[in-house]
Amino acid sequence: MPEEVLFKSENRQARAEIASYLRTVADKLDAGEPITLKSGDQTVTMEPPASPTFEVKAEREGPAGGPYELSIEFELEWDEGADDGADAGGLEIE
Repeated sequence: MPEEVLFKSENRQARAEIASYLRTVADKLDAGEPITLKSGDQTVTMEPPASPTFEVKAEREGPAGGPYELSIEFELEWDEGADDGADAGGLEIE
């Protein structure tokens, strides 16, 4: 099945604003609560399982010779309707 985008929001924001969004997501994950994303008339509620896959990427994208766009991406993934056990990953974020 091809990828279906359920929600998308992309805009420039201050680091403090981004940190606030990430704290809200972290609090919802800690509490085992659903995460609702809203922007304009778009809204979607997701319920990550107890042990989703957590993917972190640092990327440099762009044409050979630049200019490049740098990014840090955080992604939670899980199979719809499934809750797999925890994986012993070795990620550290400092």
